[in-house]
Amino acid sequence: QVQLVESGGGLVQTGGSLRLSCAASGRTFNSYTMGWFRHTPGKEREFVATISRSGLSTSYADFVQGRFTISRDNAKNLLYLQMNSLKPQDTAVYYCAVDTDNTNVVVTIGDYDYWGQGTQVTVSS
Repeated sequence: QVQLVESGGGLVQTGGSLRLSCAASGRTFNSYTMGWFRHTPGKEREFVATISRSGLSTSYADFVQGRFTISRDNAKNLLYLQMNSLKPQDTAVYYCAVDTDNTNVVVTIGDYDYWGQGTQVTVSS
């Protein structure tokens, strides 16, 4: 079992920044691929970013366009998503997730087997 708890969401103006955190407990954090996803009402949950077990490989959704950075601190069991130049269309509930069957980057939502409860990000125009 893996428990994930996100934090760091909130209300920010267009162009602002937020850093999301995901605290992991349970199975060995540094053994698995991690990812961030987001969900907006009326839309499917979508991939945002993923990072390999080591942290050396990352992959991002096209809409990120260099604005977000995913990172991890395996010593502290923490996953991060630094979000800069935020836009109103980034408004969503953001979730962290772990794929316990992989160690490299994974972009397919169905491959992730543990999820946090989500944190709301709202970007005002």
